[in-house]
Amino acid sequence: MGAVFGRPIPAAIGIDEVKAAIGRELPRVGMPAEAVIEQLAEAIEPGLMASQSGRFFGWVMGGTYPVALAADWLVSAWDQNAGMRDATPGVIAAEELAGEWLLQLLGLPGDADVGFVTGATSANFVGLAAARQHVLEQAGWDVNQDGLSGAPRIRLIAGAERHGAIDLAARYLGLGAATLVPVDRHGRISIAGLARALSEGSGPAIVCLQAGNIHSGAFDDFAAASALCRAAGAWLHIDGAFGLWAGAAPGLRHLTAGYELADSWATDAHKTLNVPYDCGVAIVARPTAMHTAFGVHASYLLTPEAGADPFEKVPEMSRRARGVPLLATLRWLGRDGVEALVAGLAENAATLAAELSELPGVSILNNVVFTQVCLVMADDTATLAVGARLHEQGLVLASPSRWHDRAVLRFSVSNWATDAGEVRATVDAVRAALPPD
Repeated sequence: MGAVFGRPIPAAIGIDEVKAAIGRELPRVGMPAEAVIEQLAEAIEPGLMASQSGRFFGWVMGGTYPVALAADWLVSAWDQNAGMRDATPGVIAAEELAGEWLLQLLGLPGDADVGFVTGATSANFVGLAAARQHVLEQAGWDVNQDGLSGAPRIRLIAGAERHGAIDLAARYLGLGAATLVPVDRHGRISIAGLARALSEGSGPAIVCLQAGNIHSGAFDDFAAASALCRAAGAWLHIDGAFGLWAGAAPGLRHLTAGYELADSWATDAHKTLNVPYDCGVAIVARPTAMHTAFGVHASYLLTPEAGADPFEKVPEMSRRARGVPLLATLRWLGRDGVEALVAGLAENAATLAAELSELPGVSILNNVVFTQVCLVMADDTATLAVGARLHEQGLVLASPSRWHDRAVLRFSVSNWATDAGEVRATVDAVRAALPPD
């Protein structure tokens, strides 16, 4: 599969060494362009992580399909500012079509609006910003005009195992710390606990659920939660950075049952869909709230003949057309190809978990329902030692983490290049990293 698939996965050198190879001082006289590129390639490549490898399972990072990479090159070569609808119609048309296809593929409301951002952190920010706009408006408060000082306090409610991106987005928006609801052993929010949290207060409320727990891959009960949110007048947001894509595969769609009833969703195309960084997607079922939160009007900005400008959907007025590689990937794969990709990732995760669990001393801590596999040994010391030996070998990379107050090695199966052969090679590498009998 090429040099990048066969090389050791961890970076070979560190930051200081890369800086030294480039040269720490800005020179007075520049270098020829060709020499600059050659120097960057020579200096930086040893410090790169081989995240395109089919044996890379770290941090829920996807690989890159060649068609998506080629489309990304086009985006750079075109160098269009994808902020205004009528100024750059070529890339805007591609992005709008990508959004329409995405809604069809995931079975989300066709009248929802889609914005392209850097990643799930920004996508969650967009969803929660639209939520803040809407719930305060419903409470009779204009946050754009009057700010947050003196506004009705918004109750932000989330599961105890929400991703940190939710906390960051809440911090950016001045929402404060979330009220945390207990979760089950898989990380799924307690519906009874959610009902209590909603009933114990009054005023505006935003509820955050997740499609794909970072450790277990588990999905919240969206249907039950959405009924509670509707009854309470709360905005329902779903963080589906990697798990939202389960809705594209018929055999996995039961995991996302009821997620179409939410008000906003966040996901990444650079994870499960395997497009290049960066490509996050923010989806909002109430476009007016989204546009009011992010829109700005001035004499120097064009007024679109129809529709909303892209900068009315995201926190950037200027950005590259990051939705184009997503369109290219969807066009290349088609609906059947996306279904096969998502189902294949889940199948490979299940196979990996089953084969790892047969190794001596190895246990899998989670029920593998999607693409996450958490390996544990008899104790934390043994688990971390296996992780250290894998890193030293360089053939497989898994993320060390803590879950259920235990050290775990998390294998996130997110790469299109992870096939049956790479699964076998991964199991063999773990076997070789185990302590001797």
